[in-house]
Amino acid sequence: MAEREQRRGRRQEREETPEFADRLVAINRVSKTVKGGKRFGFAALVVVGDQKGRVGFGKGKAKEVPEAIRKATEQAKRNLIRVPLREGRTLHHDIEGRHGAGKVVMRTAPEGTGIIAGGPMRAVFEMLGIKDVVSKSIGSQNPYNMIRATLNGLTKESSPRMVAQRRGKKVADILKKPETAEAPADAAAEA
Repeated sequence: MAEREQRRGRRQEREETPEFADRLVAINRVSKTVKGGKRFGFAALVVVGDQKGRVGFGKGKAKEVPEAIRKATEQAKRNLIRVPLREGRTLHHDIEGRHGAGKVVMRTAPEGTGIIAGGPMRAVFEMLGIKDVVSKSIGSQNPYNMIRATLNGLTKESSPRMVAQRRGKKVADILKKPETAEAPADAAAEA
């Protein structure tokens, strides 16, 4: 019995240990016309991340704003994805993401560039922990679609370690620079 309590305590500690930052991206007031007048409700869109490579988004609806934000934050924490980062500051390669009419292009950037991105995308990158990235949203300006398109692209991100594992090679083989044109010339001279 005591052992079960200890395990439950450890599980709760594990769930509370990761410190997540959250960012409110959009809040939408909706009204429903009823017999006595109008009833107002609120829909919140929140992005949550640990700023070390995990990010997620959630949406919540309620009669009050704080309750909608709380629901959205809880949903975002359940829908976290892990994204590999190069040097903990940028993407490994350029990627495109799509969702509906929304399309986003994300490009790796040299150190010191900063986050060049529009509103909802900027929130995702900040919560993810990316420091240098250049991105552009094409098509839908709807924040829900932009965030979904951004996360769609980020799920396609692959690190050299993942590529090496998939191809059954070493990371050094994947990152090896292509041989220069001088090597074939030397081989021809020997023959």
